[in-house]
Amino acid sequence: MPTYDYRCGACEHVWEEFQSIKAEPTKKCPSCGKKKAVRLIGAGAGLIFRGSGFYLTDYRSDAYKKSAEADKASQSPPSESKKSDSGSSGSSSGSDSKK
Repeated sequence: MPTYDYRCGACEHVWEEFQSIKAEPTKKCPSCGKKKAVRLIGAGAGLIFRGSGFYLTDYRSDAYKKSAEADKASQSPPSESKKSDSGSSGSSSGSDSKK
């Protein structure tokens, strides 16, 4: 349910009311009791972000994160062999640049 801002036309009292969207606007001022209340146009509520962003992965469960870490650990040995291959090609390109 949204919060609406109101202002009384008679006494200039300003207040907020927590109402249903379907509810009729309040007419009676809680301060002076006159039926001169007018609903104001507000900026609305702000968004609340958690974590580093608003992606689905920011809200993953702990079980999912543990499973993902286990998958990474089982896939790490092939990536180490790729590093050694790229290291040997990197040294040959380094010797070419010295010539």
